[in-house]
Amino acid sequence: MGKFRLGAEEIKYMTLFETLTGAMVKDCVRVQNAMGFLVNKGDMGLAIGKNGSNIERVRQVIGKSIFVMEFSDSVKEFIRNLFRPIKVRRIRIYELNNERIVDVDIDKKDRRRVIGQEGIRIKIAKELSKRHYNIDNIKIKAV
Repeated sequence: MGKFRLGAEEIKYMTLFETLTGAMVKDCVRVQNAMGFLVNKGDMGLAIGKNGSNIERVRQVIGKSIFVMEFSDSVKEFIRNLFRPIKVRRIRIYELNNERIVDVDIDKKDRRRVIGQEGIRIKIAKELSKRHYNIDNIKIKAV
């Protein structure tokens, strides 16, 4: 796991998220006008809430788009979780020129959802994977 520091803003948002949802937050990333929260394994249901009520409450209070991902001790499962509920067909992890790279195969129809509006979702996924698994790049391949 890479070392990283959370700023006061991230800590504030993590505390708020935990208070509103009851889920424990492991990490938090801000990209443009969106927040990505990485919750502990097993806390995804708490984070979402019944019919998405907890996420909606967090979205209203924070005033930003919210992405919630579940942590995993397995790097491949972690990558899958970053893109849920989108089905990941295959994950390949390799090193090239001293960089750790992950290729993620998805269905063509899901490409826009994986990238996200203005690339926000993929940027959040890349930042979280860099922090927790020292992954330098994630490449999405629509098949």
